[in-house]
Amino acid sequence: MRPALAPSILSMLAIAAAALLAGCGQTPASDEAGSAAPAPAAAARPAPTPEEKLAILATLPAPYAEGDLENGRRVFARCRSCHTLAEGAPNMTGPNLWGVFGRAAASHRGYTYSNALKESGIVWDAAQLDTWLANPRTFLPGNKMSFAGIPDATDRRDVIAWLKVETGYTPPVG
Repeated sequence: MRPALAPSILSMLAIAAAALLAGCGQTPASDEAGSAAPAPAAAARPAPTPEEKLAILATLPAPYAEGDLENGRRVFARCRSCHTLAEGAPNMTGPNLWGVFGRAAASHRGYTYSNALKESGIVWDAAQLDTWLANPRTFLPGNKMSFAGIPDATDRRDVIAWLKVETGYTPPVG
């Protein structure tokens, strides 16, 4: 369980996160089809510090702002054998997840997706990912992800919050 933070500290963290994220506001390159191209590994941004991670967490909408990042990291251990997270990291059995939020399903270059996912029309957001992670096979029959899912809603909330912090998510401005 995360210790409670005073509202003024949360406000300061939110402001710090906004300033941090404003400085990282680069748009990924895209190919002719408009798909985001993975950035070269040499251009990868440094990982956020623990303080920056808490500041980013504070900017997330409910319920993700209440997520437990340490639990999210532990839950993601189930996913690590198939997915990488770092900007520019290679695809594995599953695609690299850097920049997944706001990305159209089946659009990460260099990964071969199932027809079901290519034809799904999904744009990954927290709600879509939550439903997907509950049971990928029943969410989208015909996809090739063999993972059984994460049945616990708290674990899904925490891993989604953690993914937002770890994969370059930028909160919408406005």
